Amino acid sequence: MQKRDSLFRSVCLLLLIGVIPLIGLAQDSDLKPVTNKYAIKNATIVQAPGKTIQNGTILIENGIIKAVGSSVSIPADAWIVDADSMFVYAGFISGLSNIGVDKPKEEEQNDDRRLTGNPSYERAGITPGNSAREMLKSDEKSMEDFRKLGFTASHSVPHDGMLPGTGSIILLGGKDSESMVVKDQTSMFSQLSGADGVYPNTVIGVMAKYRDLYRKASQARDYESKYNSDPNGMERPATDATLQALYPVVSKQMTVAFKAESVKDIMRVIALQRDLGFKMMFGEIKQGWDAIPAIKSTGAPVFLSLDLPEWKEEEKKEEEKDEEKEKEEKTPTPEELEEKALKERQNAMIKNYYTQTGKFQSNGVKFGFSTMEVKSKDLKTNLLKIIENGLSQDQALAALTTEPASILGVSNLMGTIETGKMANLVVSDTAYFTKDANVRYVFVDGIKYEYEAKKKKKKSGGEAVNPSGSWNYTTETPQGNGSGVIKIEGNPGDYSGTITVSFNGSTNDIENLVVDGNNVTFSFKINMGEEVTVDISMNIDGDTFEGTLSVAAFGSFPMEGSKEPEK
Repeated sequence: MQKRDSLFRSVCLLLLIGVIPLIGLAQDSDLKPVTNKYAIKNATIVQAPGKTIQNGTILIENGIIKAVGSSVSIPADAWIVDADSMFVYAGFISGLSNIGVDKPKEEEQNDDRRLTGNPSYERAGITPGNSAREMLKSDEKSMEDFRKLGFTASHSVPHDGMLPGTGSIILLGGKDSESMVVKDQTSMFSQLSGADGVYPNTVIGVMAKYRDLYRKASQARDYESKYNSDPNGMERPATDATLQALYPVVSKQMTVAFKAESVKDIMRVIALQRDLGFKMMFGEIKQGWDAIPAIKSTGAPVFLSLDLPEWKEEEKKEEEKDEEKEKEEKTPTPEELEEKALKERQNAMIKNYYTQTGKFQSNGVKFGFSTMEVKSKDLKTNLLKIIENGLSQDQALAALTTEPASILGVSNLMGTIETGKMANLVVSDTAYFTKDANVRYVFVDGIKYEYEAKKKKKKSGGEAVNPSGSWNYTTETPQGNGSGVIKIEGNPGDYSGTITVSFNGSTNDIENLVVDGNNVTFSFKINMGEEVTVDISMNIDGDTFEGTLSVAAFGSFPMEGSKEPEK
């Protein structure tokens, strides 16, 4: 079934770009399967932290790593990715996030004041029966935002409430939730967040409610178990879906993923865990440096937040200038000394966020990273600053790959580049943990996504190109080339146009066209039994362009073209 589905998806994509004519499908019942083999060659392959192969090759087939090494034979039908001077890493894993999970719309609440002290479970943010799996959207914006940074998998959980529901380990690629989910019911996500306007709406109230729910669930499970064993003389157990959803937690079969940002939150969560005894992992820790001994004593896995306060290098330089200036000037006033001391305390506090990972490492507490609140545009910068402040590149890579894979129980599937594992890979044009590195390819379950180097995105000076005109394009696939025409008209801020696809000569309206320097992006929709969105990125250089054609569930394919001369 998996192989047939893979073939179907590939055929649909090739139909879209015009490689297989529609009439050909009707006439040829013995259609040869399209290639699903890739060979990434001439690369520096970082198989795992501290384990590297120079000038190596990775062979991918049917979404699996078939071979990796310096002397791999490349099949004739494999699509070659020449990664000369590039680096390949195992795809990154977010240890705790909301990636891919649709956020429910906020609705205005008109509560009956008589019920604010005893609201419904749902109104109180208590929905342990909800599942991230049921809320996944393959086109949710964060999927692409984090995938282009190198993330290929995530432990994703529902949004909002003290008990939002259960998490799933998902792939950052796939047509629907069924194809995205690697492992379901991974955890019960919990947080010390009260409900707005009803009980429990304080941290203390949440903790009291948590204890109450846990004990009720434990009692209900025990009574139900006895009844199922011998119901003679016993009343039939009341059915409570919310309590039943907590049975795996009270039975210690499911881990509670507890979001705990501050020291206070951490200590409160530890108190709850010691009182009730549930299995636990910490998530989204931001201020944990003073709680490291207490955290270590629990033995619970840890995911540290990559959402860090801004700490500008310019501020550091300004401090150094101030120090030099003070030496030359007269003795500072008490007010100036107080201001300086305040600034030093603020900088020391901010520095703790960036040195926290090194402190956890030096204290023997292994950790991964969580991405619940970090903005994708800040993530790489924050990682590099963490490395500047004491964490080694190998340790950072471990926190993105091997550690989360181990904590989440998927080391047999992902986290390293080894034969037999999922083809979840990130390819960068130089070592990833350097400022100028660009992610060029990401493979998710063997599906390739291609990205342009940032340095090629804009002209010098950042002047926007005028994309108006007719552009002939071709796109390259493992089976051959497709072609069409892109027509754009209008003025800056008000462009429109059409694109043709070659399998049936249809013309489709262009949507969401954006010009950024010499980069032009847009999308269009095409019906292939169901409506599919195709994203186009063009980097224009005079009368030619290079770019990519991307379909979320199928990957990215290179395209190029040229402008027709004006008549």
